Amino acid sequence: MELLLEKIIIYGSVILLCLLVVGIYIIRLRRISRKTAQKISDARAAGTYEPVSLHPVVDPNSCIATGACISACPEKDILGILRGKATTIHASRCVGHGACFHACPTQAISLCIGTEQRGVELPHVNQDFETNVPGISIAGELGGMGLIRNAVEQGRQAVEHIARVLDRSHQAEYDLLIVGAGPAGISGSLSARKHGLKFLTLEQDSLGGTVYTFPRKKVVMTSPMELPLYGRVKMLETSKTELLELWQQVLTKQDIHVIEHTKAERIHPEGNHFRITTSTHQEYTARHVLLAIGRRGTPRKLNIPGEETEKVAYRLLEPEQIQNEHILVVGGGDSAVEAALQLCGHNQVILSYRKDAFSRIKPGNSEKIQDAMQQGRVDVRFSTNLRNIGKDEVILGNGGTGDQRIRNDRVYIFAGGELPTQFLNKIGIQITRKFGEAVLKHG
Repeated sequence: MELLLEKIIIYGSVILLCLLVVGIYIIRLRRISRKTAQKISDARAAGTYEPVSLHPVVDPNSCIATGACISACPEKDILGILRGKATTIHASRCVGHGACFHACPTQAISLCIGTEQRGVELPHVNQDFETNVPGISIAGELGGMGLIRNAVEQGRQAVEHIARVLDRSHQAEYDLLIVGAGPAGISGSLSARKHGLKFLTLEQDSLGGTVYTFPRKKVVMTSPMELPLYGRVKMLETSKTELLELWQQVLTKQDIHVIEHTKAERIHPEGNHFRITTSTHQEYTARHVLLAIGRRGTPRKLNIPGEETEKVAYRLLEPEQIQNEHILVVGGGDSAVEAALQLCGHNQVILSYRKDAFSRIKPGNSEKIQDAMQQGRVDVRFSTNLRNIGKDEVILGNGGTGDQRIRNDRVYIFAGGELPTQFLNKIGIQITRKFGEAVLKHG
């Protein structure tokens, strides 16, 4: 009898302990779900819930809510747990690094581009990064993969495929001509050297492409990446200057010279190769072409009076050299916010944005600009539009309240850029609109 009672006590204690553990787990899960639901509500209100480019999509049937995807993501609140399943929160802030994809133990995450409601225009490429025009390939940001590590990997893979299929009996001057010296173009150039290709690399601006246009002190978030002929690069946080110095060092060691400030304006077939005409009136012939240019192409202009004057710029290169000026920054994205923050220490800065709130900036930038607004370091004027740029002033339109004349020495416009559609169409490259299609999935 005593033995039976002892067993009942033991088993009862175990059951009670199990119920306690389960109860605590359920309470914790509900608390997490409430927090996630509130974050989703806030994201919807802020306009950051819907994705604008590459983003994770969770299969609820495979997800077991380990939270590994959340821990792996270096960004903030891209993913969360809701009712026992992972879900997206601020999907528009995803930068497409794929850390969540690789961290998920049940392979429940795919990386998709576009949504069922909102499509994203991208050039059509196959699994080897070749377009519908045989001999012309695309890698990096133009193909939808703008993260540095992803662009580097695509540049390498694209050139490795070209090296495998290259018919060296062609009559062109070069085996390969690479357009763009950003992450994908640099990686492609190193791969071309590795495989013994005769190649040439053109860049319409300066080495680094879009990375070069970052403000000097901006921290570039990267993941470890493999650079051909160099090895593994473990720069998880680095400045633009450090990254450019690394690339320059690697290219110099491999005797690779990038022809800067030279834009490829026309690419047309000629026999079994292509003839490339540049902005400097040079012509080159190549059997293959790799387009490693950015999606933004030419900066989008506002087409307003005075925009052609020299006081107007579309990128910020040396913020520390600008002091004691009245500056207007136009735009509501990360580039505009970061420029305003870089300039506000020694200048009077007004940030003009046509919408009534920031909706698609990174959490860190959101916190910094809010702090700067509260301290009066940046004068943010929502729901305004730049109408005219004069020698010593600008005119801002503010809906029904009339125009404002503001003292001004310099204007920075960050209105995004235009996909080089016309350039691609002339080449004959097909552009398709992606509606939630997976670009990276398991199996």
